[in-house]
Amino acid sequence: MKINDFVVRFANVNGTGSASANALFTKAVFRMGVPVTPKNIFPSNIQGLPTWYEVRVSEKGYLGRREGVDLMVAVNPQSIKQDYADVRPGGYFVYDNTKPLSPEYDRTDITHLGIPMTALCRDEFSDPRQRQLFKNIVYIGALATLFDIEFAVLEGLIGNQFKGKEKLIEPNIKALNLGVNFVKENFEYPFDLRVERRDLLDDKILYSGNSACALGAIYAGATVAAWYPITPSTSVVDAFASYCAKYRVDPETGRNNYAIVQAEDELAAIGMVMGAMWNGARAFTATSGPGVSLMNEFLGLGYFAEVPTVLIDVQRTGPSTGMPTRTQQSDILLAAYASHGDTRHPLLFPATPKECFEMTADAFDLTERLQTPVIVMTDLDLGMNDHVTEPLEWDDGRAYDRGKVLGPKQLDEIYNNGTAFKGKYGRYLDVDEDGIPYRTIAGTHVTKGAFTTRGSSRDEYAVYTESSETYVRNVDRLMRKWETAKELVPQPVFYHSGMKHESAHGDVAKGEKDGVIFFGTSIYSAEEAIEMLAGEDIKLDAMRPRAFPFGRAFVEFVESHERIFVIEQNRDAQFKSLMMIELGTDPAKLISVLNYDGMPITADNIYRQIKGNLG
Repeated sequence: MKINDFVVRFANVNGTGSASANALFTKAVFRMGVPVTPKNIFPSNIQGLPTWYEVRVSEKGYLGRREGVDLMVAVNPQSIKQDYADVRPGGYFVYDNTKPLSPEYDRTDITHLGIPMTALCRDEFSDPRQRQLFKNIVYIGALATLFDIEFAVLEGLIGNQFKGKEKLIEPNIKALNLGVNFVKENFEYPFDLRVERRDLLDDKILYSGNSACALGAIYAGATVAAWYPITPSTSVVDAFASYCAKYRVDPETGRNNYAIVQAEDELAAIGMVMGAMWNGARAFTATSGPGVSLMNEFLGLGYFAEVPTVLIDVQRTGPSTGMPTRTQQSDILLAAYASHGDTRHPLLFPATPKECFEMTADAFDLTERLQTPVIVMTDLDLGMNDHVTEPLEWDDGRAYDRGKVLGPKQLDEIYNNGTAFKGKYGRYLDVDEDGIPYRTIAGTHVTKGAFTTRGSSRDEYAVYTESSETYVRNVDRLMRKWETAKELVPQPVFYHSGMKHESAHGDVAKGEKDGVIFFGTSIYSAEEAIEMLAGEDIKLDAMRPRAFPFGRAFVEFVESHERIFVIEQNRDAQFKSLMMIELGTDPAKLISVLNYDGMPITADNIYRQIKGNLG
């Protein structure tokens, strides 16, 4: 018997209302106090093609994808052959037996559970659309009974979902009961896969990365968003708009204290963001790989003109079309060196919705402190799927870091008594020797502090120049700023040999000869794979970088290990390449562990690749 340890996959047709029904199953398990992780695998068209919703239930808290399916709910004839083959020996195949299953589906190593979903709905509901929608609710009711999920939990979820639309509650409960009663009358239940109530989640929440990014922008003080819709980033701005409608409306006048602009393309969107931030507002845009490609010109302008800019890149499988609704970590090099010429952009790598919230908020402070574009690198899996995460926290005493911004009094002091500026404000003067100049916001002073923003060559006073010496001085200063950034960005976290979770004290892990590097949503499967290997006495230190550029702790980890496995979800080992470019690391020392099929990497996959390389 498997209690709180199994994988369920729902195979549906896109556009039939299955996603919200399948989410009921996830939320019910979560409300019973058991760790659960869902993956919504959907096509790029609006409706008609196969879609899957995969749920892993794990009492041990393993939240990455696992290979194999213990129970398949197959209600899509287009994909049924593959769905049938994906069930693990000893598993269960649930199907709509309103029409008999073809004789070719004759496996003896799995249990077949036929439920006449279509017939049950046809007999109880007259509206054709309701019949289609409630068929999904019928199998949720059936599964709840088979798994012994408390019916009251589902009732509560439906009540919450249709709050304010009470007339929809009764037919949904009726559809649930159709599935419940059919199982009670026809099967022995509960069966070998069971959900038992636990108290393993404390105050954790179920939340998506895109929503967390949007909320992070709200808490960071963002009032402007400009974007062009693109999967999988659109829901970042959708969520931001929803939060703005709640928190950015003047309670006295009813006026909106925010602006959300759908631009004509991604290039225009980031231009609007840069204009808003140059004028003193906090603004951001969200996109995916194709959008980052189009934004390259403005990202280069932001780097050389030193204009704060926040970009959230929800990575997907590239290039443009093909698999835009699948996940990857494939924009790393594109984002790190976006634009022409010598450019480097700070990247933040959140791994959980909590970190999406925190790092988005941090990105606004970093971009203004460093006066350079900052890119938050999430992915479709993190952005569009719900994840169990720690509750979001905010320090109400936190002050926004606007960086080196001169006000009217400071400008008067510069011109009256010189200070470090020697009597004249220079927009690109490095008076503190950290590479970061002082800026002014338009309209700060009637006569002082004005400058021309240039992306072309200029001197320390923002005056156009073609002097080679001046150009070299400027780009060398930008490299000093890059060195400063290494200490300002979020630092790595470490896993010492034998630890199941990251170190609380943050000391560099260097007890073993071999190490592992992983980042972003690889965290879930990487942690599990490291534990699987430790169970066979294969001990590894691990590091989870959270930002680029790489600081001293990152370098120390790399230098203290003979071999390092670099786990990433792209074909070309982009993070490994970044290490070789930035640190000059010997390629022979770095062993790639790759996954690039568009599906989240599994612990089994990581385990096999590391074990194979170790011989």
